[in-house]
Amino acid sequence: MIDVQSQPDDRRIPIKKVGVKDIRYPIIVRDKARDTQATIASCSMYVDLPQDFKGTHMSRFIEVLNRRHGRITLNNFVSILDELKEELEAKSSHVVMEFPYFIEKGAPVSGERSLMEYNCRYIGEINHASKNFQVGISVPVTTLCPCSREMSERGAHNQRGIVTVTLEFKKFFWIEDVIDVIESCASAPVYALLKREDEKYLTDRAYEHPMFVEDLVREVTRKLRGDSNFTWLKVEAENFESIHNHSAYAMVEWENDDAGE
Repeated sequence: MIDVQSQPDDRRIPIKKVGVKDIRYPIIVRDKARDTQATIASCSMYVDLPQDFKGTHMSRFIEVLNRRHGRITLNNFVSILDELKEELEAKSSHVVMEFPYFIEKGAPVSGERSLMEYNCRYIGEINHASKNFQVGISVPVTTLCPCSREMSERGAHNQRGIVTVTLEFKKFFWIEDVIDVIESCASAPVYALLKREDEKYLTDRAYEHPMFVEDLVREVTRKLRGDSNFTWLKVEAENFESIHNHSAYAMVEWENDDAGE
C-alpha cells in the first residue's frame, strides 16, 4: 500500500510538534506506602516533522505505548522519548503524562482515614541538544489572608488554593515527600474527610498561619531548594479568592547554579 505520510511536501514548512493527544493509558507509579500504585494517565506524545515529509505515522505512537503493557514508570519514562525519536526518524520528541495520584491520609484530630487525590505530571523532551525530564505535582491547600486578619475583629477570609511544583532532579524521589513539604508551608492542608473536631483544628491552624500567595511560593521554594537532589524548580500558587472575583497568583523559578559541578 502507498505510504502517503512519507510522500514529499512542497510547502517547505517544518512542524515543531505533531502526534497524538490525551490518550488514556494505565501506568504504574512508585508509592511510598505500598511500593506501587496503578493509575490512569492522560498521555500526549509528539515529534517534530521535517519540511520534506507530508505527515507522521500516528499509529507508531500507540505501538510504543503498547510495548510496555501499562508498565510505564518514572524509571523507564525517558526510554519512551528515545523510542519515539527512533521509530519516527525525528530529531526531537516530547511526551506529557498527567495522572491522579492517591494518598491515604488521617484527619488531624479524629484520625478518620480517607483517600486524597493529587494531580501529577511526567514531562519529557529530547532534542538535538539536550534531554530533559520533569515531574510536576499539584497540591490543594488552604490559605488565610494576613491583611484580612489584621483588619478584622471577628475573623479573616480564607480560601482554597493550588500549589503546583515542577522539578528537575538527579535521582528518584517520593511524590509524598514533596506533598508533605508543600502542605507544611500552607496555612492549613486540605483533606477529603473531616469531622467537627478536625474542622476546628484546621480553622484555628489557618488563623495562626496566615499566608499571601507570595509567602506560599517563597516558603515552598526555600524548603525545596534545601534538597540538593533538585537542580531546577518552578513553584506556582493560585488562590481562588473567596471575597474577590479573581484569583491571586505568584510564581518562583529557581535553578541550582552548582548542579553541573
